[in-house]
Amino acid sequence: MSAPANDTPLTARQIRDDVAAGRRTAVEVCRQALARIDASQPALNAFNTITHERALARAADVDARRAAGQPLGALAGVPVALKDNLCTRGVPTTASSRILSGYVPPYDATVVTLLDAADAVVVGKTNCDEFAMGSSNENSALGPVHNPWSLAHTPGGSSGGSAAVVAAACVPIALGSDTGGSIRQPASFCGVVGLKPTYGRVSRYGLLAFASSLDQIGPLTRTVEDAAMALSVMAGADARDATSAPEPTMAWTDALTGDVRGLRIGVPRPFLAKGVDARVTEAFDAALATFQSLGAVLVDIDLPHAAYGVPAYYLVCTAEASSNLARYDGVKYGYRSPAAAQGLKAMYTHSRSEGFGPEVKRRIMLGTYVLSAGYYDAYYLKALQVRTLLRRDYDQAFERVDVVAMPTSPILPFALGEKTDDPLQMYLADIFTVSANLAGLPAISVPCGFAAMESAALPIGIQLTGRAFDEATLLRAADAYERATSWHSQQAPALPQAT
Repeated sequence: MSAPANDTPLTARQIRDDVAAGRRTAVEVCRQALARIDASQPALNAFNTITHERALARAADVDARRAAGQPLGALAGVPVALKDNLCTRGVPTTASSRILSGYVPPYDATVVTLLDAADAVVVGKTNCDEFAMGSSNENSALGPVHNPWSLAHTPGGSSGGSAAVVAAACVPIALGSDTGGSIRQPASFCGVVGLKPTYGRVSRYGLLAFASSLDQIGPLTRTVEDAAMALSVMAGADARDATSAPEPTMAWTDALTGDVRGLRIGVPRPFLAKGVDARVTEAFDAALATFQSLGAVLVDIDLPHAAYGVPAYYLVCTAEASSNLARYDGVKYGYRSPAAAQGLKAMYTHSRSEGFGPEVKRRIMLGTYVLSAGYYDAYYLKALQVRTLLRRDYDQAFERVDVVAMPTSPILPFALGEKTDDPLQMYLADIFTVSANLAGLPAISVPCGFAAMESAALPIGIQLTGRAFDEATLLRAADAYERATSWHSQQAPALPQAT
């Protein structure tokens, strides 16, 4: 079915070209973005911080340098939003957690530095699940984010705020982080493009760590071309991140040829046989048919250990979270409980129990348990072994195919509050996204349809997973599909307009 449509907003490519050519000013673009943000914020609650004065000053600087004849960067004048777990010098960074209330970093994350060098204009920090732990953006100390397609539904998580502001046409690019699907799942739920690069492709320096062997920063955009532009700016080795890879980078827009003739798309049909909403399956099958019409070849494959991805993921990620979040103790920065006056132990206990929300506490306790003596071998070590088997499954699959296709999520966007009492059901919905993180592979979600509900049309996404460091093939396939369809050009129902 088709969805409600308005005038299509400008892409990052169009904005950059217009600003560079003088057809519009960066200040004009920035004012329009800020007006849209201010108008939609009461309905969406998608921003934690909006940097009005800072953004306008930055835009004015871009215009001044253009007027002086100086060269401009690859994202000149493009408004960009940042997930609030990316450090920004002089701007609060909270990870949507009470325990980081009032924290203002003294430095920028590497990706923020690179965006600045590309002349992007950062307009604010987006709401997210606390410390990126969640799939619905309801685990935020600042309240849930609402889906622009239906305010009663979740935008997905944990990068729900970033997905929502792109879907609501506030900005053409927003950055998120993806530990087990936290870019791709909200991209699917909000009808936008979400790219998780290969682990190590983008520096994690300045990203507030959740699970260090799984976390990766990536863009959410309206088009695949914009995602390719963002990746070209963000990618590269970084001496400040020991896990960043020294792999060569490229202008990934050069890979967008529109030609997928002969591309081999692996479809793990046994893995997709159960637990998938019929409307998701219908949209997914239609997307595969579109690829076939473009000359791609479908190949049945098997990922025999993929079904164990969710339990393995939730053991690995919680163990790493338990270690990473030990630093938030009320001593150095962030929230400190008034009980600190009672002594050191009281300060630790009360600061952490009052500062962290229920989901973060749940994961810290689970992670501490699986790492404890007597349980390490039975749980954590087994999870690492499953992770190795998953990686081997994909290695074997990529001997026969170029990309692997699955639905991004087995379910449609669900109503806010629908799954909060049963976190296990929310965990299980990550079944199609966690494997790419466990194996360190690049994956992208692109819109592939809508499901008619009583009061709204809710988006559906298809996920493509590629070989490590082969974002070029992944983006080429996604772009060819996007060119052949119109799902990406559909607009979320109108939110309150700026006056």
